[in-house]
Amino acid sequence: MFFKSKAQKELDFIIQELKNFLSNNYKDSAHHCRKLLGEKTEEFYAAGKLTQAQYNRYKEIYRKYTEMMKDYHH
Repeated sequence: MFFKSKAQKELDFIIQELKNFLSNNYKDSAHHCRKLLGEKTEEFYAAGKLTQAQYNRYKEIYRKYTEMMKDYHH
């Protein structure tokens, strides 16, 4: 059985929201979620709530969305 911490669950929820906003073309909300993902990842890692491997995984997800969304404007 795989256990996810509260921090991981919160980050996964943000990622799911981000995906939902992108699929519905809500660019401002998607950008907000992407920014929040980056901030929360750093916050949780600094507080010791993420391991190095988890931190690296979420940073990579953040990086991919940042790259994908670089041309998302109104």
